[in-house]
Amino acid sequence: MVKIILASKSKVRKEILDKNNIITQVEPSNVDENVIKESLLKEKASPEIISKNLAELKANKISQKNYNSLVLGADSVIDLEGELISKPNNREEAINILKKLNGKKHNLVSSVCISKNGSMIWNYTDKATLTMKNMSENELTNYLSKISDEKLYAYNVYQIEGEGKNLFSKIEGDENTIMGLPIKKIREYLDNLI
Repeated sequence: MVKIILASKSKVRKEILDKNNIITQVEPSNVDENVIKESLLKEKASPEIISKNLAELKANKISQKNYNSLVLGADSVIDLEGELISKPNNREEAINILKKLNGKKHNLVSSVCISKNGSMIWNYTDKATLTMKNMSENELTNYLSKISDEKLYAYNVYQIEGEGKNLFSKIEGDENTIMGLPIKKIREYLDNLI
């Protein structure tokens, strides 16, 4: 049985790993994502590169402190026509993000990285495409009122496994990728280690 350290405090990611019988210990990396995102955006990095770099940074940071352990880092970003949409810091930002996505198609990019002894040994990035319904401001406000602050700030403006599913007219891609962990590829990699 493979045992890994999850470099994230995401309850959803932990649940996905648990459901797949992957034994995890949780040790959040507490990386300042905004500073890194700003730096990478100045370098004109794509959302995919930003997501991958953040996942790697998180995994490497925890991996340096846990010799010989496998550490899983993950990151997800919203890519709206090349614009990176980050998690909201308050309810006003959340409604503005929903207005921006309203009636449009966007990609949700999820990257995972496994590190050992401070270096990445495997990584994978997956993308899902979501088309949001055209909704009135009242519908968007009503939707947001059903989302707790904890979930809103932890998982961005929609939780596809809950109320968030109702925001979309079309969802293309793996639901686990949308929830932040492309588990099929992680499983494949870990199964090959045994």
